[in-house]
Amino acid sequence: MANLNYKQFTLGVEEEYMVIDPTTFELKSHEQKIVSEGQKIIKDKVKAEMHQAVVEVGTDVCEDIDAAYNDVGLLRKTIAGIAGDLGFAMGASGTHPFSLWERQLITDHIRYHEIVNEMQDAARSNLIFGLHVHVGMESRRMAIHIANSARYFLPHVFALSTNSPFWEGRYTGFKSFRTKVFDKFPRTGIPDYFESIEAYDNYVNLLIKTNCIDNAKKIWWDLRVHPFFNTVEFRICDVPLTVDETIAITALFQAICAKLYKLRMENMNFIQYSRALVNENKWRASRYGLDGHLIDFGKEEEVNTRVLIYELLDFVDDMVDHLGSRHRLGNVQKIIDQGTGADRQLAVHENTKNLTDVAAYIHSQFLADL
Repeated sequence: MANLNYKQFTLGVEEEYMVIDPTTFELKSHEQKIVSEGQKIIKDKVKAEMHQAVVEVGTDVCEDIDAAYNDVGLLRKTIAGIAGDLGFAMGASGTHPFSLWERQLITDHIRYHEIVNEMQDAARSNLIFGLHVHVGMESRRMAIHIANSARYFLPHVFALSTNSPFWEGRYTGFKSFRTKVFDKFPRTGIPDYFESIEAYDNYVNLLIKTNCIDNAKKIWWDLRVHPFFNTVEFRICDVPLTVDETIAITALFQAICAKLYKLRMENMNFIQYSRALVNENKWRASRYGLDGHLIDFGKEEEVNTRVLIYELLDFVDDMVDHLGSRHRLGNVQKIIDQGTGADRQLAVHENTKNLTDVAAYIHSQFLADL
């Protein structure tokens, strides 16, 4: 099977950052100043988001994991520099530890006004920060096949990314509360199985025809075949504190896609599990992060989450050298050893009992490993 084309699994990474006050570490509405300055340097790789305290960045199409690392690193450094010049600070966490969504300004743009008008408080309170990873596919037909099978692994990778234990000044008891906030939106969560790309397109077209959505980008699942690009887009993860974590997670998603592709090319399929079952694991991952148990559906028993992540690393291991990502994937071990972003935020809080210190810590990690 040496003739597989590993070059097709190009990468795109999108991260959402929080804009914070460098003194109080509160969220701060930046009136899109960071975005307009950023666009002079990195063009359309920086975008406004619905809330003014959010900045979204996206890489170019990256040929491999090292290109993605360089691009994400450059984006973080560029945005941090611009923010600093304008009197702001940046951070990456699934939620802000204590700022209230009720006090945040919405960006003045017709699209955001439409969303708020339709979704009301579900939209206003959606002050969360995610990581989206695109993996290139040879065709949309292959993309739906890989998306169907990759659903099973979403909770495993999500557990590694958990980075939102606090919400509005409270410890929520979750390692990722971001997903709980986002659950208020329609068309979120683990997607269903689709038997073909036609079935998926028919679903989308029905929603458009019946005015549920105006385009397929309003489908906000944890994983989707992208409406406009030939990519599978993984959307389940909290944005991680550091670039190393983002890139480790990106490398894992890429390796999963490559492995599923290889199986398909050998006429082997990964077993499909229902949305209802995968949802059980997603719930556990959001609640416990790496510290709980996920269900191994094959064995029909609970297994320590870290053990299942090691099994996942074994499953994709024969892809990693072809993809040139072994050195980046090594940081998965670091997350397992040092804890996820949520674990590290909780450790700071345990030490200081002060959420301002947690927000300062989030800021301190933004460029920590660059």
